[in-house]
Amino acid sequence: MENEVRKVEMSENVADPTGLGLLGLAVVCFVVSTSRVGWSGPTTSVFIPWAVLLGSLAQLMASYFDFKRNNAFGSVVFGAYGLFWSAMTGIWLIQMGAFGPEIQKGFDVTQLAFAFVGFLIFSIFGTIASLKTNKVVFAIMLLICFLFFGLSTDLFLGGRTGFFALVAWSELFISLLGFYGSGAVLVNKVFGKTVFPMGKSIL
Repeated sequence: MENEVRKVEMSENVADPTGLGLLGLAVVCFVVSTSRVGWSGPTTSVFIPWAVLLGSLAQLMASYFDFKRNNAFGSVVFGAYGLFWSAMTGIWLIQMGAFGPEIQKGFDVTQLAFAFVGFLIFSIFGTIASLKTNKVVFAIMLLICFLFFGLSTDLFLGGRTGFFALVAWSELFISLLGFYGSGAVLVNKVFGKTVFPMGKSIL
């Protein structure tokens, strides 16, 4: 009984980390997608700090606090995508030769494509689970499925195919919805009422 009381107190004393997690996702996707749609240069070195601090660290922090709140969806999803951006940072560093020419030379895009397939499979399950959250999160998860489908298919076909456009625009809309979701969570929590609706759960 005492342990149950402590769990309840802990969940009530930990702020909702959803806004931070969505902000991290939104910023890194916005930076990368603007490059992919041609609004900025293709220099991956600029992506790295945003991927490490926002894409990875912010989402991992959100995952940690969602674990404390016993939020299965937020803890697993933010954790998974936070680790994804950590891995992508490593991929970019390999491509830039940061770990030496031998590792750079041995880089295999097909292996990366299969990694994207793995995240696509996870994202499909995440999208199903998001049916119990809200419409903004569901839309983000659905777009993430399109993103990983496009990423993996593009690499399997040799790169820079028509699927690259699907990747670029999916990622851009993920970022825009992420910004809205992050802002909505913040404002709604501060005001104690729904100012910016997120939409009721589909199921």
